Amino acid sequence: NWANESSPKEFILLGFSDRAWLQMPLFVVLLISYTITIFGNVSIMMVCILDPKLHTPMYFFLTNLSILDLCYTTTTVPHMLVNIGYNKKTISYAGCVAQLIIFLALGATECLLLAVMSFDRYVAVCRPLHYVVIMNYWFCLRMAAFSWFTGFSNSVLQSSLTLNMLRCGHQEVDHFFCEVPALLKLSCADTKPIEAELFFFSTLILLIPVTLILISYGFIAQAVLKIRSAEGRRKAFGTCGSHMIVVSLFYGTAIYMYLQPPSSTSKDWGKMVSLFYGIITPMLNPLIYSLRNKDMKEAFKRVMPRIFFCKK
Repeated sequence: NWANESSPKEFILLGFSDRAWLQMPLFVVLLISYTITIFGNVSIMMVCILDPKLHTPMYFFLTNLSILDLCYTTTTVPHMLVNIGYNKKTISYAGCVAQLIIFLALGATECLLLAVMSFDRYVAVCRPLHYVVIMNYWFCLRMAAFSWFTGFSNSVLQSSLTLNMLRCGHQEVDHFFCEVPALLKLSCADTKPIEAELFFFSTLILLIPVTLILISYGFIAQAVLKIRSAEGRRKAFGTCGSHMIVVSLFYGTAIYMYLQPPSSTSKDWGKMVSLFYGIITPMLNPLIYSLRNKDMKEAFKRVMPRIFFCKK
């Protein structure tokens, strides 16, 4: 029972409340990051949908990633901005549960989606003649659906384990939002059994996809080095390089947070890492994919005038 007798009606999110001088700079950074995230991801979604030349598996998955990143930041940032702006540190129990489940679900979905995107690049580079057959519409749809379904299923499991802990009235969450490592520290019981179960699920969601990504890019690197054309190698490395930068930023910080005991995580460092993969990475994703991708830049030039100036 999630709302057991030890569950308060609300939680207090401490954030950096012990460092008052950080509140205004943090507010400004969050506001700017969130604005860029919204504009960048909505732009990518619109361009991928409106430009027929981008109706390919790669950009179908990129659209999914943009939708995911948009929801990911919206789960936490607006509430953080309100709390900092109004010097209000509370979140209702229901709000905390919703935030935990959605944030965890979207994070797990992104792990799987990035692995699917790496498989798409593997087929494009290493099996170009079979690409259209393998990456057909229904296969792409099933892979995307699998990522979303598995992400939310994992979230329900991990959230139920986290929320069922005895908290003995503890309600001060030493974080900006409701996240598993921070909520585990509220428990007044031994958390080691739960930590072991959470570690198992986190390993499945984090390490298996990242291993598949590394294997895919190992084959891609071999194939690219065999390409005789310098232009061909440059294009392949450019497209795959964008994906690898995103993978490194997201997985590096997520593995740091979820594959070690909460007690071993530095309090302030853990908050900064969470801010990075929860807010900064979704902001950087559209910039990385658009600035490093020639097809995307050309599509922006074709589509944006139609959107903003009603040109055909």
